[in-house]
Amino acid sequence: MKALVYTGVQELTYRDEKDPLEKDGESILKVQASGICGSDMHAYHGKDERRVPPLILGHEVSGKIINGKFKDKTAVLNPLITCGKCEFCLVKREHLCPNRVLLGMNRPYERQGAFAELITVPNTNIYNIPEKLNVTEAAVAEPTAVAYHAVQIGVKSLKKDIKDCRILVQGAGAIGLLCSLILSKIKNNQNMIMSDPNELRLNECSKYVDAKFVGPSDKEVNTDGFDIVFDTVGLEISRQQAINVVKPGGSIIHIGLTQPAGEFNFRKATLQEITFIGTYCYTNQDFSDTIQILANKDIGNLDWIEYRDLKKGGDAFKQIHDGTCSAPKIVLIP
Repeated sequence: MKALVYTGVQELTYRDEKDPLEKDGESILKVQASGICGSDMHAYHGKDERRVPPLILGHEVSGKIINGKFKDKTAVLNPLITCGKCEFCLVKREHLCPNRVLLGMNRPYERQGAFAELITVPNTNIYNIPEKLNVTEAAVAEPTAVAYHAVQIGVKSLKKDIKDCRILVQGAGAIGLLCSLILSKIKNNQNMIMSDPNELRLNECSKYVDAKFVGPSDKEVNTDGFDIVFDTVGLEISRQQAINVVKPGGSIIHIGLTQPAGEFNFRKATLQEITFIGTYCYTNQDFSDTIQILANKDIGNLDWIEYRDLKKGGDAFKQIHDGTCSAPKIVLIP
């Protein structure tokens, strides 16, 4: 099979790789679409110890099963593989499983990813695509589930209805856009600001969501007045801004992990009872719910997806790295 292989820092090679082998309890998917995630970019920059070259990256994937009991089934894959037996799996918080691994990782053990023509996955991670959802659009189920999970946690953290809150979403990438779409179109919030230093991305996001779009230095996002902040960036500077602008008793929902360490104003967090919650991935139920959200077009059309040829995936990574790509999400097509 052909695959786009991560071979070194900022280096991707389109080449022949061995077809995945059939395994008991697993199926082989013929990939029809696979999205580029921010975590793939972390690996591309050599900053992810769980993803070490050579490795086929990619975990946002949909296509058609070509063997086994699900043969010919059009499916989207939940890339988060868990044990199903631990205390977290048993209470349906599978994303916290200590034995979890994601497609497109080789630590703690290897699971080749979806930037390829074929991929193998446990049968328990195969989800049906409803007829009204296009197979290539279904590839964004995974990032949508990440955003949906974060919003649900944010809603539960507040003492007032989310639709009545003043909201700041930091970051105009796919997760930022998806959080904003869920907040505006499903949770009915009309008092939201999205901030990002990249005007290209802000302008693109402004086509799809009802919010105000500004740079992170704008005075509107540097005043103490937000009930809740969604940090989809995860830089020290974004966390500092979040704690500076959130209201007393407010919440910070931390999704991004670009820079996992740094200073933070714990004095304000303590004296003003700020709720700070880290969110990771999603539960299996979140993933299932998300597929229906996409199928029902609850967050509108998905015209913000940009499709590229897998063999030219290296160019897409470079454009994202350079900041010259306006699309919130690029999906590669084999």
